[in-house]
Amino acid sequence: MPVNDTFNAKPAPIRVAIAGLGAVGLAVAHALNEGIDGYVLGAVSARNKAAAADRLAFLSEPVPIVAVEELESYADIVIECAPAELLPKIAESFLRARKTVIILSCGALLRNEYLIELAAETGGKIIVPSGALLGLDAVSAAAEGKIESVKMVTRKPVGGLLGAPYLVENNIDISQITEPMKVFDGTAREAAVGFPANLNVAVALSLAGVGADRTKLEIWADPDLKLNTHKISVRSDSANLEMSIENIPTDNPKTGRITALSVIAALRKLNGPIRVGT
Repeated sequence: MPVNDTFNAKPAPIRVAIAGLGAVGLAVAHALNEGIDGYVLGAVSARNKAAAADRLAFLSEPVPIVAVEELESYADIVIECAPAELLPKIAESFLRARKTVIILSCGALLRNEYLIELAAETGGKIIVPSGALLGLDAVSAAAEGKIESVKMVTRKPVGGLLGAPYLVENNIDISQITEPMKVFDGTAREAAVGFPANLNVAVALSLAGVGADRTKLEIWADPDLKLNTHKISVRSDSANLEMSIENIPTDNPKTGRITALSVIAALRKLNGPIRVGT
């Protein structure tokens, strides 16, 4: 009796595009090159294509290096790890094609909420990985009931906050501080505007819980600190949560090493035989 190979055929790998080759994008490219089951690197985008080609010299198979607007034709999923202002250019074409966008600059999502509406209209998908936070599954679960309050206190080394628009606009100089200094007290939405390269974690927390206007946030600059730290307190009718994390930064002090690992974990969960967590 002839064997029906239809049931034995391995599905074609999912093509992944990486928008941006900073610390996170490069780490994900390495992981894809080493092998994530079911995926293949399809293309990357970078401002300097020659420099990007040098950085990608380790790839076993070269991939196209294109403008962000051209990525959609090369991939089924795009991982956005680029400057926040590029999010619409990266995400729109994928969502219109009913494809998946993994967003790290989720603060920019608050300024481009039409992308969420676009995904709902087309059947595209937006994924915000856990990034530098823990406990988002628990916060999402609590949000199915009633959450009374969410507060996060973030402490960062001075170098991780220098140049933030909020500090510049309010003439807050932290370059010479000798002790911890609270530089912001407000909402996640306000932080997304004032600290676009620093506080995507707060926006991710707000998206999982009670929204950007009800998620409260303090930001401290600490000259003695080496690690990015976050403490989260959630009060709800199902559970009270107290969570803390210390993130080891990459060469870029604004980005934790665990961020890239979170993206890789999201890819594995998306295509894996078992899914652990909400």
